[in-house]
Amino acid sequence: MSGRNAPEPFEDWTACKFPSQIRYNLAKCNFKKPTPIQKYSVPCVMNFRNVMACAQTGSGKTAAFLVPTIANLMQRDDPRESMDMDRRKFYPRVLVFSPTRELAQQIHVQAKRFLYCTGNRAVCVYGGEKIWEQFKTLEGGVDVLLATPGRLNDMIERGRMSMEAIQFLILDEADRMLDMGFEPQIRQIVEGADMPPKEKRTTLMFSATFPRKMQEMAADFMDDYVFIAIGRVGAASDLVKQSFMEVDRHDKERKIVELLKKLEGQILVFMKTKRSCDNVDYVLGRNGIKCDAIHGDKSQGQREYVLKSFKEGKTRILVATDVASRGLDIPNVAYVVQVDLPDTIDDYVHRIGRTGRCGNKGNAMSFVNSKDRIVGDIYGLLEEQGKGDEQPEWFRSLAKRQSRYGSSSGRKGGSKFGGRDYRNSKRDRW
Repeated sequence: MSGRNAPEPFEDWTACKFPSQIRYNLAKCNFKKPTPIQKYSVPCVMNFRNVMACAQTGSGKTAAFLVPTIANLMQRDDPRESMDMDRRKFYPRVLVFSPTRELAQQIHVQAKRFLYCTGNRAVCVYGGEKIWEQFKTLEGGVDVLLATPGRLNDMIERGRMSMEAIQFLILDEADRMLDMGFEPQIRQIVEGADMPPKEKRTTLMFSATFPRKMQEMAADFMDDYVFIAIGRVGAASDLVKQSFMEVDRHDKERKIVELLKKLEGQILVFMKTKRSCDNVDYVLGRNGIKCDAIHGDKSQGQREYVLKSFKEGKTRILVATDVASRGLDIPNVAYVVQVDLPDTIDDYVHRIGRTGRCGNKGNAMSFVNSKDRIVGDIYGLLEEQGKGDEQPEWFRSLAKRQSRYGSSSGRKGGSKFGGRDYRNSKRDRW
C-alpha cells in the first residue's frame, strides 16, 4: 500500500461497521474471511478514500468495491432529495464502468445479491440491446448503474441520463477499457458531462494489471488516492500450472482435436480471431467433440445463452476469443487451452486467470511456434515464479532469442505492469 494515511486492514467481515442488512447478505453469500484485496481495499472505500487496486484474477475484486460502496450508500444522504431533477432523466448514485457486456452483466448479478432488501436498485445497460427497453428498465429506479462506456454515452447524449448525483465512480478492468479505445468516451462522461468533480466523489479503479499509461490517466480522475498492489501484479496465479506445446500453425487443428479427446473437465479454448474461433468450433464438431463458441460477432442472446450453459456445466468445451478473457467468473474451469497465443502479455495473464480460481488448482496449456512474439515475456513471468528452468529446452531457447532481439509486446526486460505506485518514483510528473 502507498498513499497518505491509508486505513488499517480488517481481518473479518464482521469487523467492519456495515448496516445489518449488508451483514445479513454477506452471511447468505457465505462471506467469512476476506481475500487480501478485500482486506486492504474495503476499509479504504468505507472511509471514502480514492483507490487504485491491483490484484490477480479471481481474487475477489468485485466484492471489494461493491460491498463497501453499497454500505456507504445506505449510510449517506441521498443528494437527489435536494436536487431539481429533470423528469426525463435518470440519476444514479453509483456508476460502475466495465469494458464488455458480459462483465457488466456479471457485476450486475453480484450487485443484486449485495443490494437485497437494502432499498437500492441496480440496473445494467450495454450496447447490443434495444435502448428503449433499457430505458423502460431504468424507469423502475436506479441507484447503482452498471454500464459499458458506449451505451452510457449514448444515453447522456440523448438527454436521458444525468451524472449529477454520482457519489461513487468505479472503473473495473480499467486497463482493458483503455486498450479497447474507450478513453475518449470515458473522459467525455467523467469530465465533459455533469458529473461532480473528483474532489466531491469517491473514485475507485480495480484491475489485475495497471500499466503506467493507465496510472497517469488516473491522476486526471482522482486526487490523494491509496494505491494497493496484492502480490506481483501482472503475474499469473501460482495455482495455475502452465505448460507449452511446440505446434506448427498448420498443425493446430489436428493437435487441438487430439488434446481435447484426452482432457477431462471443463475446458476453455482461446483463439485470436473470430474466424479462427468459428473454424475450430466446426472442426471439433466434425470430429465428434461437442462444444460451443463465443466471440464479438455473436448476438447478445447467443453470447448470454452460451456463457450460461458453460457456467452451469451443460457445455464442457467453450471456444472463445478474448471476449471471455477478462473478469468472467467461471469457477470450475479445469483447463485453459490457448491454440493461438495473444499479442500482449496482459491478455495472456487474463486468459490463464480463467482457471485456478477461488483457491482451486488449474491448468493452462499453450500452443507455441516461432511466430509467437510474447514467448520472451511469458518466460520472464515464469522466471519470477521460479519456474523458468522447468520449461522445455526449445521454449527457453525461443524465449532467449526473442529477449536478445527485443519482444514486440513492449516488455523488453522490464515490467510494464502497475505493480508499484509510479508517484513514488516520478513525483515530478504528478
